Amino acid sequence: MKIATKFIHAGAEPDPSTGAIMTPIYQTSTYVQEAPGKNKGFEYARSQNPTRKALEEALAVIENGKFGLAFSSGVAATDAVIKLLSPGDEVIAANDMYGGTYRLFTKVFEKFGIKFKYVDSSNADNISKAINNNTKLIWLETPTNPLMNITDIKAVTAIAQTGKILVCVDNTFASPYLQNPLDLGADIVMHSSTKYLGGHSDVIQGALIMNDRDLREQLYFIQKSCGAVPGPMDCFLVLRGIKTLHVRMKQHCENGAIVAHWLRQHALVDRVYWPGFEDSTGYSIAKKQMRGFGGMISFELKNNSVEAAMKVLSSTKIFSLAESLGGVESLINHPASMTHASIPREERIKNGLSDSLIRLSVGIEDAEDIVADLKQAIG
Repeated sequence: MKIATKFIHAGAEPDPSTGAIMTPIYQTSTYVQEAPGKNKGFEYARSQNPTRKALEEALAVIENGKFGLAFSSGVAATDAVIKLLSPGDEVIAANDMYGGTYRLFTKVFEKFGIKFKYVDSSNADNISKAINNNTKLIWLETPTNPLMNITDIKAVTAIAQTGKILVCVDNTFASPYLQNPLDLGADIVMHSSTKYLGGHSDVIQGALIMNDRDLREQLYFIQKSCGAVPGPMDCFLVLRGIKTLHVRMKQHCENGAIVAHWLRQHALVDRVYWPGFEDSTGYSIAKKQMRGFGGMISFELKNNSVEAAMKVLSSTKIFSLAESLGGVESLINHPASMTHASIPREERIKNGLSDSLIRLSVGIEDAEDIVADLKQAIG
């Protein structure tokens, strides 16, 4: 089945009672049982809900996996993965990563005795050197947030398999339209479904997808026991979003390429971070493991001035200054004070995230309008 057909029909079965083509929103907290222990597959909505079940099946299909689990947010999904571990276990993670993930690791889980090592994951050798007998998980983002660094998923999973180490890939920036980490050997794929999967900036949700049944049962136990589950309306919205993921991502990629190349030619722009440039460090790997380069771009102005960056951030008319990404509308963001503010400044600077870095989530508006907006904002 081709990717467009798969996305439209994933998890979609006509409602057996009415024939409704869209999965109903089962707005219920509990289910009537015929007798104690005798039910129709549903007991209590924290454990399962028919709308959520349809979404979880769809998530598995679009990531070429066997099992999907939906959570109340991307951070909640990440939280569930770390709860697979025990005190003394170690995690290797990319040193360029989403600030909310870093905050969860350092401010929540470190105090429970889980250790985190941060390395430049764009070189798989750095991961190999960081592994020891306590390493139980490798956490990857590719492309990374916000510097768009690329990690060779296949190379990392090959390293991990020798030590029986789990590999989880945050696939939010790429989406299943551009990249499928399970096909490259990853054990778990994580999504902030809030972003490209939902696609309309109207839902908060997260997802995990895997192939191993035992791993699914462990994560389902955490999902059910800890209760970070999405409501049926949110599940309905993500199911709706998945149906148009392929057409939206095509436009995100097309617009992203236009904006990235335009920025690179601008006299006032110093550096543009986007994996689609043939001379970028991760290009060959991105070309190999992705089907396109996406609509996420970061850039710095030539004078590297925070004041100049703030002027751009406050001058756009089509780009909205806001957290998040992946919606149909274009968003502009200042990572140092917004999405990555929870990372200490010295750590940000050491890893290449300057105070003047600007991040774009290029939407699906007309590309000429997008470029014109940046032109008047940059000057």
